[in-house]
Amino acid sequence: MSKKEILLTGASGTVGLEVLKQLSKQLDKYSITVFDKKSKKSYKKLKPFRNKVEIIWGDIIDNNDIEKVSHKKKIVIHLAAIIPPLADKEPDLSWKINVEGTKNLIESLEKYSPNSFLLYSSSISVYGDRLKIPWIKVGDSLIPSKDDEYAVTKIAAEKIIKNSKLDWTIFRLTAIMGEHKISELMFHMPLDTPLEIATPEDTARAFVNALNKKEQLSKKIFNLGGGEKCRIKYKDFLDISFKIAGLGKPDFPEKAFAEKNFHCGYYADGDELENILHFRKDTIKSYFEKQKEKSGHCQKFLTYIFKRFIIKQLISKSEPLRSYLSKNIDSIQRFFN
Repeated sequence: MSKKEILLTGASGTVGLEVLKQLSKQLDKYSITVFDKKSKKSYKKLKPFRNKVEIIWGDIIDNNDIEKVSHKKKIVIHLAAIIPPLADKEPDLSWKINVEGTKNLIESLEKYSPNSFLLYSSSISVYGDRLKIPWIKVGDSLIPSKDDEYAVTKIAAEKIIKNSKLDWTIFRLTAIMGEHKISELMFHMPLDTPLEIATPEDTARAFVNALNKKEQLSKKIFNLGGGEKCRIKYKDFLDISFKIAGLGKPDFPEKAFAEKNFHCGYYADGDELENILHFRKDTIKSYFEKQKEKSGHCQKFLTYIFKRFIIKQLISKSEPLRSYLSKNIDSIQRFFN
């Protein structure tokens, strides 16, 4: 039996790397081509797979580069994207990669692999601020929060995919919690935000399990989340995360966190995708257990010793607090009620 030819973009990202790990265990069924932009970081991450899969380095906005990987593909998992906070800091770059790059890939696949099935990762950010209406369904209006350039690019990319000649499915990913770095975004999310997470492992499992479910997924959009057992309020998520890290209870000044204009919520229809793909294994409890395992006693001790310095550094990243203290009316209106 011939192997299915799979193209995976963005394999060095958090979800992409986990997809690659899971796919590399099924090389008897799949022939995998990885397309990624070469850097020290991506090279290091993908190096362990160089004898298992074909790795092609290139730029998704370069027609010649993308053409090299577009021939005779049965399935394409498109995860390559510029994500926040960089996406919001450099909107032109974000549009170039997330939108124009997706368009370039689609056009090349239409020409060289017209019968391929495209699986695309979109985002919960496309729904915008849902603090007042936290239960989200696929058919809800797409209203990005102010200055959320990432959400704008995801909506535009979705439109390109839906108007293409390819067969496709779109997964709108909830907050993916895994190997993420602390950034200024932690202060953009209001503390009362209802948060439904998904782990990289579960998210990747959805994409891998989707490879043989084309009929159920074809030309449909789904919300991908961890489900009921992965739900928590953001303030509680922070409390537990800080305790695990050895930082104690979060102690931040008033107005450090935004009060509006972010995203996230609970997926009211998330079970629809789970019922097709059966990808959920993690819960909010198992997520925190994994975080505890990663946070050794030595690391927690050092964190405790430097707690004041770490908290001070974190506070310096709070854009809402800086806006409030500067009395900048436009910024204040963006973050506060």
